[in-house]
Amino acid sequence: MEKRLPLALFLSFLVLMAWGIFSPPPPQPPEEAGGGVVQEQPDDRRDGYAEAPADAQRQAAAEEREITLRLGTPGQPGSYELRFTNRGARLLSLRIGDQYTRLADEGSDSPDSSTWVELLASAETEAGHSGSFTIAASESAKELLTEPLEEALWNHRELEGGGIEFSYAPGTGLLFKKRLVPHGSSYGLGFTFEVENMAAEGAAGLKQFRFTPAEVVPSHGEEAFYVEPQAIAVWDEGHGEYETEVKIREGSGAVTGSLPGGGGNPLAFSGTHNKFYALLVVPAGDENARSVRGASWRRIRDEAWLRDNPGEDADDAWRYVVNDLALQVAIPEVGGKSEVSFDVYAGPKQRQTLEAANPAFGEMLDEDIGWFKSIAKLITALLSLYHGLVGNWGFAIILMTVTVRALLFPLNRRAQTAMARFAKKMKRVQPMLDANKEKYADDPKKQREEQAKIMQREGAFPPLGGCLPMFLQIPVFIGLFQALRVHYDLRHQPFVLWMKDLSAPDQLMVLNLDTHLPFIGVIEYLNILPLLMIGLWITQHKVMPQPESTDPKQAQMRKMMIGMQVFFAFLFYNYASGLALYMITSSSIAIFESLVIKKAWPIDDTEQAPKKPGRFMQKMAELQKEQQRRLEQEQKRRTGATGSRKQKKRKRG
Repeated sequence: MEKRLPLALFLSFLVLMAWGIFSPPPPQPPEEAGGGVVQEQPDDRRDGYAEAPADAQRQAAAEEREITLRLGTPGQPGSYELRFTNRGARLLSLRIGDQYTRLADEGSDSPDSSTWVELLASAETEAGHSGSFTIAASESAKELLTEPLEEALWNHRELEGGGIEFSYAPGTGLLFKKRLVPHGSSYGLGFTFEVENMAAEGAAGLKQFRFTPAEVVPSHGEEAFYVEPQAIAVWDEGHGEYETEVKIREGSGAVTGSLPGGGGNPLAFSGTHNKFYALLVVPAGDENARSVRGASWRRIRDEAWLRDNPGEDADDAWRYVVNDLALQVAIPEVGGKSEVSFDVYAGPKQRQTLEAANPAFGEMLDEDIGWFKSIAKLITALLSLYHGLVGNWGFAIILMTVTVRALLFPLNRRAQTAMARFAKKMKRVQPMLDANKEKYADDPKKQREEQAKIMQREGAFPPLGGCLPMFLQIPVFIGLFQALRVHYDLRHQPFVLWMKDLSAPDQLMVLNLDTHLPFIGVIEYLNILPLLMIGLWITQHKVMPQPESTDPKQAQMRKMMIGMQVFFAFLFYNYASGLALYMITSSSIAIFESLVIKKAWPIDDTEQAPKKPGRFMQKMAELQKEQQRRLEQEQKRRTGATGSRKQKKRKRG
C-alpha cells in the first residue's frame, strides 16, 4: 500500500502536466488606455478585406460603449454636448449649449441639455443606427483592413483641454486615429483623420476613403416652403467666386448621386444644414483641400419613423439627405504618419457669425435666398437698422414696410393718375368701339382694322407705367419672403401680446383640426394674423376704384381676384408671422391711401390730348402692319394655289 501511493501521485502529476501542455487556459488580454484591448482576428472576415497575419495584433475595444463629452460653458458659444459610440467611432448626437428649443430658455445657461438644440442626431436605418464623422474605406483601401472602419470597435481616450481621440488597428500593421477637439473660434471644432504605418510593408501609396461629416441633421420646423435638411458642397474658383451644388431632401427618386463641381478647384466647404443651423467642414489648408477628390449625396431612410407612422406615404420615410467627401489619403512608409484635417463649424446660420468664421459660408445663405439675394440683403440690412433703433423685430418690420411704401408712393401716384385718365378716356371711347363692333359684325377683319384706327386716333392705349409699381413690389415681396424664411435673427423674437416668435406662426391657441384639404391639412393652431390678412385684402379690394363696366366677365374676374387672395392667405397660414405682419402693414397703408390720401389729394383724371406715339410704339405698329401684310400675301398665295389645283382637275376631267 505504501509502495502504490508514490506511484499514484507520480501518475497524477504526469496527467496534470500533459493537460497543462496540450490544453492551456486562454490568455488574458492586457488592458490599454481608454478601455481598449488587444483581440485576435475575428473569423467572419468581409469580402474585399484583407486577412491579418497570424502574428499581427489587432487593437480594438472589448465591447461597444457610448461616451458623453461636454465642451465649453453652457450658455456660451462653443458649448456642446457630444454623444459618441465606439462602434465606428461615430458621433450619435451633438447639442449646442447656447441654443435652445424653447423660447422660455433663451438667454439662460442651463446645464440641462434636453433643452439644447440638437444639430446632429442618429436615425434607425436598415444598416443600423447612423452616425456622423464616420470614415469608410473605398475599394482601394479595403486591402488595408480586416473589417469596415465604420463597424469596428475603436479604443478611445479623452484629451487634455477637451476633445476625444479614437484609435483602431485592424491587425495589418496600420493604426488609424480620429480626433475631434474644440477650436479657437466660437461654434468651432477641429477634426483629424490620421494613419500611422507601424509595420505594413508595401502598403504605402494613395488610398481613398469616404468621410461623412454630418449624417443626420434633423429638420427645424417642417416648413412647407423650405425643404430641409439640405446637403451642400461649395468649390472655390478664386477671386471671391464660388460654384455651389445643393441637394435637398426628397421623398422619391434616386437615393444617391454626385455633387459635381470643382473642375480642379479646391473645396471651399461642405456639409449639411436645416433652416436655422448648419454643420460645415472646411479643409484646413491647401494640402488638405487637395485631399478632397469629390463630393456626393445620398438619402437616408428612417425606419423608426416609418414604423411609427404606418398610415403615411413610404416615400416620406426618406427623411434625411447627407453629403459624403471622397478623401485621398497618403499611406506612409513604415514608421511614418499622415493625416487629413478639417475645421468644423457647428452652429446657427446667422450671417454675421457665419462670415466671421469663414467668409465663404455666406454662399450657403445666398443659396437659401435665391435669385433676389441682393434685395433680400438690402431688406435685412434695413431691418437690422430699424431693430437697432426700436429694439423689436416686429416694429422693425412695420417701419421697413412703411419705408418701402413711401419710396414707391411717387411711382404709385403716377401710375394711378395714368390709369385714372385712361379709364376716363375709355369711358368716352367705348361707345365708338361698340358702334364699330355692331357696324362690322359680319366682317371681323374690318372690325379689327377700324378698332385699331379708333384707338390710335384717340390715343386710347393702356399706360406702360401703370403696372410698374406692382412689378417693382413683386421682387420686394419675394426678397422679403426669402429673407424671413431663413432669417435666424427672427427666431424666438417676440412682437406683442401672444406673438412670441416672428419666425413661426403666431399660434394664439391649440386647435388640432384636420381639414383634409390640400395645402392646409391639419390646423394645429389658431393663427390670427393670416385671418386678419384676409380681411384686409378683401377690404383693400373693395375700397379700390372699380371700372365702370357692366361686363359680366370683369365682374367674374374681380371675384376670382378675391378668391385668389383668400387662397394665398390660407397657403401662408402656417408661415412666419413676420411675413404676415409685413402684408398686414402693406394692406393697411394701401387702405389708408384710398380712404384718406386720395380724398384729401384727389387724383387728377383730366383727359389729356392724344400724344404722338413714341418711336417704340411706331416701330411696334410698323411691325404689326408688316406681319398683317405677310399674312394676307400668304393667304392669297394659298388661295391661288388651291384655284390652280382645281383648274387642273377640271382639265383632267
